[in-house]
Amino acid sequence: MKIGYALCGSFCTVKKSIVVLEELAKKYEILPIFSPAFQAFDTRFGKASSFIESIENICGKKGIRTIPEAEALGPSIKLDALIISPCTGNTLAKMACAITDTPVTMAAKAHLRNNRPLVIALATNDALSGNLQNIGIMLSRKNVFFVPLGQDDPIAKPASLVCDFSMIGETLMLALDGKQIQPLLK
Repeated sequence: MKIGYALCGSFCTVKKSIVVLEELAKKYEILPIFSPAFQAFDTRFGKASSFIESIENICGKKGIRTIPEAEALGPSIKLDALIISPCTGNTLAKMACAITDTPVTMAAKAHLRNNRPLVIALATNDALSGNLQNIGIMLSRKNVFFVPLGQDDPIAKPASLVCDFSMIGETLMLALDGKQIQPLLK
């Protein structure tokens, strides 16, 4: 089974996502995909180049870094599923509005043309404010599945939601059968 694994710039959750990626790579062929922010920004959570090198080593292949490379995922490179982990609010909003201006959003568009599951592992500080409508839009789309999520810090960040990264594998298995894991909200 071939799985796409796209990473966006929710830098505080990247290490949690990489732990999951390591487990999935033991079972599946994984094709990494990187957003421009993920490729470009060094933060207090780590250096972009170090994350990319680690991920490419785990997957045993070079990641997709450009829109033209990602476009091939629909017609010529077929994935059984695509996971976006972490998926930022920015990427979610673009997908909800059919904007394909990054390798990750192009990968999602190209992949969904094949009627195969897209698993979203959301991590965003504005989920219960500016991005709430985009969550609703994406929940209503065919072949789109969310990893269960909850408020990570309701007092200091009342609009923030972060998925339970440990449930990505279980969400993927159900998504491959066309089912949304429940409960969605934790």
